[in-house]
Amino acid sequence: MASIETVTLEVADPAAAQRFCTTAFGLDTQVRLRASEAPTTGFRGFTLALTVSQPGTVDSLIDAALDAGATSLKPAAKSFWGYGGVVRAPDGTIWKVATSAKKDTGPATRRIDEIVLLLGVADVVASKRFYAGRGLAVAKSFSRVYVEFAAGASPVKLALYRRRALAKDVGVPPEGTGSHGLVIGGDAGAFTDLDGFAWEAASPALAP
Repeated sequence: MASIETVTLEVADPAAAQRFCTTAFGLDTQVRLRASEAPTTGFRGFTLALTVSQPGTVDSLIDAALDAGATSLKPAAKSFWGYGGVVRAPDGTIWKVATSAKKDTGPATRRIDEIVLLLGVADVVASKRFYAGRGLAVAKSFSRVYVEFAAGASPVKLALYRRRALAKDVGVPPEGTGSHGLVIGGDAGAFTDLDGFAWEAASPALAP
């Protein structure tokens, strides 16, 4: 079964982006940074979603992100599915922090239970077929709306969402051109998917 092994964000200032990821979310090796000046306009077509255990932890991480220089796209709030909020990092990456719980059951922490890379695609069914053909196993599938792949031992889970629906969910217009600013590393090999997202053969983790 193929899976994601690395997620690399292409940014203008990798050192600054690393400081943000560490300060805001406590992420270190889970997300890599690579220098790039490739132009991007508008929505880059993907979101990194952090799943946590309770609303207090959502607030803790969102507040830390805002203190580290992020911009609020959707303030943390309750909804029918739980509680969550969305921010845009200084490098342009959109981060969603959410929980299915609606009440706290203990003190707020900074623990992240799951990292999900959400790709906004034009045709969920076609992209599902494409990725299944590359060896990724489908874990959940909701018709033409949403697909989630099995993560296995990967630190990041891959999911597909319609591009317009994903943009609406995070509070931005769906239009965007230029580089996605994202390279996905995995054991499925090097390729470019139907929506222009690039994959590369995963390399070993960098030494600290």
